[in-house]
Amino acid sequence: MSTKVVIKQSTYFDSVSLMSLSTKANQIEGVEQAVIAMGTDMNKEVLKNVGLLTPELEAAKTSDLMIVVKAATDELCESALIAIEELFKKKGGSKSATEIKYSTIDSAAASIPEANLAVISVNGAFAAREARKALENDLHVMLFSDNVSIEEEIALKQFAHEKGLLMMGPDCGTAIIGNVALCFGNAVRKGNIGIVGASGTGSQEVSVRIHDFGGGITQLIGTGGRDLSEQVGGIMMLDGIKALEEDEATKVIVLISKPPAPSVQEKVLAQVKSCKKPVVVYFIGGEETAVLEAGGHFAKTSKEAAIKAVVLAGANEDELNKRALNWPLIEEVRAKLSPEQKYIRGLFCGGTLCDEAMYLAMDKYEDVYSNIQKKADYKLKNIHESKAHTFLDMGDDDFTNGKPHPMIDPSTRIARFLEEAKDPSVGVILMDFILGFGSHEDPVGVMLPAIIEAKAQAAKEGRHLEILGYVLGTDLDTPNFDEQVKKLMDAGVTIASSSTNAGLLAREFVAKGE
Repeated sequence: MSTKVVIKQSTYFDSVSLMSLSTKANQIEGVEQAVIAMGTDMNKEVLKNVGLLTPELEAAKTSDLMIVVKAATDELCESALIAIEELFKKKGGSKSATEIKYSTIDSAAASIPEANLAVISVNGAFAAREARKALENDLHVMLFSDNVSIEEEIALKQFAHEKGLLMMGPDCGTAIIGNVALCFGNAVRKGNIGIVGASGTGSQEVSVRIHDFGGGITQLIGTGGRDLSEQVGGIMMLDGIKALEEDEATKVIVLISKPPAPSVQEKVLAQVKSCKKPVVVYFIGGEETAVLEAGGHFAKTSKEAAIKAVVLAGANEDELNKRALNWPLIEEVRAKLSPEQKYIRGLFCGGTLCDEAMYLAMDKYEDVYSNIQKKADYKLKNIHESKAHTFLDMGDDDFTNGKPHPMIDPSTRIARFLEEAKDPSVGVILMDFILGFGSHEDPVGVMLPAIIEAKAQAAKEGRHLEILGYVLGTDLDTPNFDEQVKKLMDAGVTIASSSTNAGLLAREFVAKGE
């Protein structure tokens, strides 16, 4: 095996671009592993963990671009590096002739006085500084970067609040502003429903379901995952509700979050109570009573949130195809599974999709374990060993600390999938495949060889292995939604029509004696 390293001094690319380039580099024929990243300590830790860190890379500065390729031979490495150079050229070539690069936010703001929003994706060490500069220039901010301290987040959000600006993030990966998806998002119809989401994939899922039910989106305002914590106090969600209430195009507001801190939920529901527009509240695992007392519309699942939103926005509920559960299919799968095959294993790229499936399983089963479980007794002590029903958010820091996210590098999920598939107590393996802007170019394609291998091995051992897939995307997304679904179906994977149905199907497939 050969490894080649290229370091480009003082060459900066934002993390979103590098994630996309790394994904493409890993698809080059003959490449065992490729990493394209800035020379930060965190990225060096990634390289160290995968055995690719060299003294040359260790000496790289945060302003240097690192390109590392591992392949079977020197020749394959060299040809891969040439192909990667072509990827950089194509990226540069796609720019319009009038596109201008600015070296600072101040110079960009001065040159484009009509600009009103900055998307910031820089090393976390500099992210708060750049966000503050943008706010000082009266720009709304979407801060994709993470590794920003909670004290800095609070200060930025308070400053933005005082200036009447949005401070989306840090660690905000999803937004749709003016019908344009920023960072990770899906191509959805323009409409009259606004979303404020503290959850990236949860917001994507609800926006996609609204599109599926014939509705559309005005704005999708991301808050960052810590916004509804006790310390931050929901500053951005409260400002987001206010912004959508003042937006004439928005008729209905949807709020999405993992369970917020109790005191923050009280503040949010107090604002819901005073809001003049209908508000659908989807706090995963949340209680209905408090939402109803605030005059809100409670949704237990992402699908229910989307249905309530489109109906409140004017759709005729009787005409909606709600995609009910396929009970004959459930009975068919139950009949194929042996009595010993009684557990679900969920392997997710999207944290909120994992949360939703886990909470639906918890409604029926006690022994539901996860790396993101709120119940201490059921939080996995060893994330590398599953117990009973196990749901893994493989994009969580537990799995990505020192490693790429599974949406960029699926190798960790593939390896875990193959291990779970060997377990004779497993009845169903549930996985998400996320399409859209910023996502993998072929999320299904990279998993197919493992799926085919696992199914063949299970058949050889005389057992049925049920693999349940959910493709999060719309008919407007790239890659093509129907083609991704077809690939899975051709490999014998059962398809769920939504995140909610995926969770419900999984829990019902393994039910015994019903």
